[in-house]
Amino acid sequence: MTPPDLHHPISDAELARRWAAVRTAMAAEGLDALVMQNASDWLGGYVRWFTGLPATNGYPRTVIFYADRPMSVVEMGEFGGLRDLGGADALHRGVGHMATTPSFFSVGYSTGYDAALVVDELARAGVTLLGLLTPGALPSALTAALAGYAPVDATDLVDRIKAVKSAEEIGLIKASAALQDQVLAAVCGFIRPGMTDNEVVNFAQAEAHRLGSDQGIFIGSSAPLGVAARFKPRHLQGRAIAKGEHFSLLIEVNGPGGMYTEIARTLVLGRASSELRDHFAAVKAAQDHTLSLIRPGALPADIARAHDDWMRAHGLPPEIRLYAHGQGYDMVERPLIRRDETLPLAEGMCLAVHPGYDDGTVFAVICDNYMVGATGPGPCLHRTPKQIIEID
Repeated sequence: MTPPDLHHPISDAELARRWAAVRTAMAAEGLDALVMQNASDWLGGYVRWFTGLPATNGYPRTVIFYADRPMSVVEMGEFGGLRDLGGADALHRGVGHMATTPSFFSVGYSTGYDAALVVDELARAGVTLLGLLTPGALPSALTAALAGYAPVDATDLVDRIKAVKSAEEIGLIKASAALQDQVLAAVCGFIRPGMTDNEVVNFAQAEAHRLGSDQGIFIGSSAPLGVAARFKPRHLQGRAIAKGEHFSLLIEVNGPGGMYTEIARTLVLGRASSELRDHFAAVKAAQDHTLSLIRPGALPADIARAHDDWMRAHGLPPEIRLYAHGQGYDMVERPLIRRDETLPLAEGMCLAVHPGYDDGTVFAVICDNYMVGATGPGPCLHRTPKQIIEID
């Protein structure tokens, strides 16, 4: 039974499903253990997917998932900290050993401390064949410490399982999209001339937290009509919004339980120009075109190529960024809809689809989430109308 202070915990049954699926895949490859590390709740999906708890605050949290025993976790804490939980702890579910050390990415001489504890845990378990998740993204101190195991890249092994959502995960994804719809509706009732972009975003974030979100980002900015209102981070949101101007807003936060979705719309404090309407219609049509290509078995590289062809045929620039991708515990996760992705689409994947472009006078954008269904995309998970939002 999970403790009552844990915010929207995933069920024991769901964790057990994940562990069983990965252990079956590990057995086929002869792997004794997997090592992963994350340091944030935004792009820390592996750690949360295996343990039910996120990494936070930039502190490294390393998880060793074994084929035949409870996990080991190494995280920031006191020197020499070691607890034997036996896989039965209510908060750290499925964890055997928890080891701690005060290791920080910002303190260069400490970055090997947690790596040494990971090696100790692997030796204790008698691990021979080791797999790493996203080895290219792991700290060099950790990969150097593990080099003697000649580890293999096991990222695809886990991604194929993690990308396809269970019924419980889909429920959390839908709750996230519903939360974002509520936040956007609240922003529309709050925003008014004279406010800074930052004031609007602060309100949106507070509303998201009130509704059950833990983490995520709000990016956007305002501009006069005829000037591109681009997505900007918090430190560039000092501009005051005037009547008749427009505001581009991306809400990319998780919902209760930690699953991410994202929605983007353009708000106008008055009436939208015909130019703004035309550009929004173009990106909505581009989104519809991509959705027409989404089905189980489809190859992301083919979809990305078809999207670029469609954009060129309509006098629009081809994509040079990431315009559609998977989401779940990670703000961005596989499959990516672009030319370098090798993971085919499958039923049960969650995709954010956000084509856009910037011609210097208009930043045209739309963003919504869809589940891949048995024959194509399901209904849009966001209920906010697909239109420019005009506010009197």
